[in-house]
Amino acid sequence: MVRDVAAILDALLDGVLVLDEWGIVRRINDEACRILESSPDALVDQPVEQIHGEDHALARLTRKALNTARAAIQSDVKIERRLESDVAVDLSAAPVFDEQGNVENVLVVLRDRTLRSAIEEDAAERERLDWSGRIALGIAHEVKNPLGGIRGAGELIARRATTEKTRTTAELIVREVDRIARLVDDFMVLARDEELQLQDTNIHQVLDEALDVLAHDAMSQPSTVKRVFDPSIPNLPADPPRLLQVFLNLARNALESMAPEGGQLTVTTRMSLEQRITTPDGSPIPTLCVEFLDAGPGIADEVMDKVATPFFTTRKEGTGLGLPLADHWVTRHGGRLRLKNAATGGTAARVYLPLRRIE
Repeated sequence: MVRDVAAILDALLDGVLVLDEWGIVRRINDEACRILESSPDALVDQPVEQIHGEDHALARLTRKALNTARAAIQSDVKIERRLESDVAVDLSAAPVFDEQGNVENVLVVLRDRTLRSAIEEDAAERERLDWSGRIALGIAHEVKNPLGGIRGAGELIARRATTEKTRTTAELIVREVDRIARLVDDFMVLARDEELQLQDTNIHQVLDEALDVLAHDAMSQPSTVKRVFDPSIPNLPADPPRLLQVFLNLARNALESMAPEGGQLTVTTRMSLEQRITTPDGSPIPTLCVEFLDAGPGIADEVMDKVATPFFTTRKEGTGLGLPLADHWVTRHGGRLRLKNAATGGTAARVYLPLRRIE
């Protein structure tokens, strides 16, 4: 019978802990171990305060349930994680009474809200990209069409210039027009519904190509690159040239953040259990994480929500299109791009990609 109870608890989609009247953990199921990043051996026969401390809501609600006659106590909490990200949890603690009406056990239920939040974030991401696309179409219509005429006039002035100053000014006009045209072309990527050319792709080959290209850039010379690749990661359906553009942009941003002193850029690949991508019906699918961790100053909190906005940049020479383009191509692959300041300093840019195509 004990084995049956354990099997039933492990079959539940919610995390469950059973505590005795002293607040000691007596049972814990697999989902609760996943959420708490622990194991039965580490938690069973331990007081609830041992998990996240006596000031955490998990301990406070459990102790309150031990001293109450109410059916249940609920709260929204954040469980701090050692791995990729913290997890939002709906927490409830309910007392279980014996025949005399005394509290005999406390049943604690942990419901992971990360999946629901991820689905909501994906919907918001699609809406934001649609909005960017509409702006891009307007810019292309209002800006790019006159550029040909301006460029032609600049070339004509340069050919007919009678002084060096006039010729230099005209050539500057031509160069700036070309720069604007390139920016518009890049921004137009956000508006085109371009089909990906998916093929069986080794993610490490694409990463190696991107990092080898940047190794010849003078900007990267003061820095070192550490590759921590998981060789067991299988191939995935992807468009290699588009992923190459994503990885070049993210690695270049990381290296520029450490210039001119330099530092170490750590590029890691691993399977993701915390930020799993889902199908439209909410089913999780195997997910790959590619992380670019730099040793720069990090991103200021007040601009963190703006860095992926087209034309927003904190760098003097930046165009503000590197991250939006990377975000665009990652999203087109059915993935997510997330930026987070690392606890050790610097910025962690994480690309989450599905290991199978989302229909």
